Amino acid sequence: MKSTLFALIFILLSFLPFYLSSSPSSGSVSFRRVDPESFNPKQGKEGGELRFVLSSDPKTLNPALAQETSSTAVLSDLFTGLTKVDLKTMKVVPDLAHSWEEREGGKVYIFHLRKGVRWSDGKPFTSDDVVFTYMDIYLNPSIPNSTGDIFKGVLKGAEDVKNFARKIDEHTVEFRLPQPFAPFLSALSAPVLPKHKLEKSVRDNSFMTVWNVNTDPRDIVGTGPYVLERYIKGVLVEYKANPYYYEHDDMGRKLPYIKKRFGFILQDPDTALLKFSLGEVDYLGVRPQDVLHMVRLKNISLFDLGPTPSTTFIAFNQNPKAKILAYKLRWFQNREFRRAISHAIDREGMCYLVYNGLAKPLYSPITPANRPYYEEGTFPVYEYNPRKAKTLLESIGFKDRDNDGWLEDPDGNRLEIVLLTNSGNKEREAMGNMIKEDLERIGIKVLFRPIDFNTLVSKLTAPPYDWEAVIIGLTGSMDPHFGRNVWHTSGSLHIWNPRQERAQTQWERKVDELFDRAAVETSQERRIELYREAYKIIAEEQPLVFLATPKSMTAVRDKFENLFPTVWGWYKEEQLYLK
Repeated sequence: MKSTLFALIFILLSFLPFYLSSSPSSGSVSFRRVDPESFNPKQGKEGGELRFVLSSDPKTLNPALAQETSSTAVLSDLFTGLTKVDLKTMKVVPDLAHSWEEREGGKVYIFHLRKGVRWSDGKPFTSDDVVFTYMDIYLNPSIPNSTGDIFKGVLKGAEDVKNFARKIDEHTVEFRLPQPFAPFLSALSAPVLPKHKLEKSVRDNSFMTVWNVNTDPRDIVGTGPYVLERYIKGVLVEYKANPYYYEHDDMGRKLPYIKKRFGFILQDPDTALLKFSLGEVDYLGVRPQDVLHMVRLKNISLFDLGPTPSTTFIAFNQNPKAKILAYKLRWFQNREFRRAISHAIDREGMCYLVYNGLAKPLYSPITPANRPYYEEGTFPVYEYNPRKAKTLLESIGFKDRDNDGWLEDPDGNRLEIVLLTNSGNKEREAMGNMIKEDLERIGIKVLFRPIDFNTLVSKLTAPPYDWEAVIIGLTGSMDPHFGRNVWHTSGSLHIWNPRQERAQTQWERKVDELFDRAAVETSQERRIELYREAYKIIAEEQPLVFLATPKSMTAVRDKFENLFPTVWGWYKEEQLYLK
């Protein structure tokens, strides 16, 4: 299973440990260990199928536009980039490129492409596709996308963009940067797209609607190990091996070994658990409440991969252009209001009641999985303290003026919030109910409404931004720069106030500056310092109220060889095969 947020391009420049943390104390649960030092894929055999769970229908089938896990989970095996991360060594290695040369102190790179590569429709892959992907799509100001956000920190002007990528010959591309860019090689893992299929849509300005969910799946052309065979909304996504995929094993046999994959769309995690228990799916992400059920099943392996890099949080809408009442906007833009909310939430209770004790409170934008950027003691702790929360609210003018049990602002507006999350996510629904109780205990009226995931994403990412507060999550990124589209004010995923032309607060301006400086800093030690400083500011300002970090756990049926799961995906998934 590849990482589900390749739209955020999860690239690791620091070593993430693969040790597995100790088993939880409840019951007789035990977890399998994977030793990265001794693990080496075996020669496999072809055939069979793999069945897994997708938590929602995709919102788009266009990888350049995919920003939510419902889409990226479907698309991740269909496309490849010039580079990729080896999840065993954590190093950037060639993919569609077979090698590269660094020149002029890291300002120029010459990429040599694999020869003989074909798109899944049989058309040749060439340097024209690479230049088209970056110059006409990712750097196109009319096409908002996460990859383009990544390069905004280094390509400052029109001349920088114009000179970024050029074709030298059919299998050679030059990239030119105005200054060294630390995550550059990692960033080139972004999916390369077919010029012969998409150029027309770019030229006639229809790219934003091309390859949508109503497109015939067989029209989606990539260079990844699989192609889409069939998509039935609300039911399944069917894949078959790409006959033109360029990777082979040491004996020259074409990869992937497993030729068919079925992703069953199951929005209810309990239904997914039932299908796994009945043997109808082969692997499943395990919730804490599922652990004791798992140990009763036969012929499965349960993996504890340590703290998840994913974050779950409450966001408040601070967008002046949003469809939101002006007085509520003023509440949400007040740092003391957000801090009060943070102190009002019982994270410890949430970890036990929602995650069965298999989680820890989270107060920062990153989790312990993000070594070396995460360091205990760096971030402020917002302990559960309802009295302190109410005192903070009173300090900015909230009082129960009419003695009805609810706080009002200085203008007499009742402190009432509509809190959304995605329906079917049991953990977030449970969190929402707990948060509702916590906030109502101090006089804040909460209307908690779970809604369809893709509807929720549309509210968060597109005008009129019709929402007040939301419980949502991010999957995290291996290198902090690939979260730039979340933390930089120009980013499309800067949830509380996206795509700002210029930073509207002083603290956001400082975070922008730190992320921009870290992008061009070549010293890894200095990069760590800059990102830690940025994350500390974010934690102090609380634009997102972070909640908890659960363990990342996966259950897999004992039918596979070459199985190496990590929190970032499966190592060499194309070499997975049936025993």
